[in-house]
Amino acid sequence: MPSAELTPSILYPGLCYENPAGAIEWLCRAFGFRKRFAATDESGTIVHAELTFDTAVIMLGPPQPDQGRVSPKHLNGVPVVLSLRVEDPDAHFARAKAAGAVVVRELQDEPYGSRGYMVKDPEEHLWYFGTYHPGSYWE
Repeated sequence: MPSAELTPSILYPGLCYENPAGAIEWLCRAFGFRKRFAATDESGTIVHAELTFDTAVIMLGPPQPDQGRVSPKHLNGVPVVLSLRVEDPDAHFARAKAAGAVVVRELQDEPYGSRGYMVKDPEEHLWYFGTYHPGSYWE
């Protein structure tokens, strides 16, 4: 049987934002991400960026409808929730709310031992922040 031990992530989600520069600023201010890199086209528009949160990395860029990549703000729901582990979900929740994150689920103690909350960012990506460490509940 495989070990529940996790190795460093090699999965880097790529998110579409109609306003990549605004998304970078907001994600850093609201959630505590740090900008690692941003590439621009000849007009100065961000075409690819990378942000970090602890050891996690996300990539983002503008929608590319020809590839089926769109911002969720034009969809009726989203098919994925991005989940990040935070040491202090209470302080993180206060920071996200102060920045205008839309609360989907209030900060709460989960039945599986985590404490966390769920919010939407300005372009309606869903985010869960909490103390849960994948695999720890099942060990």
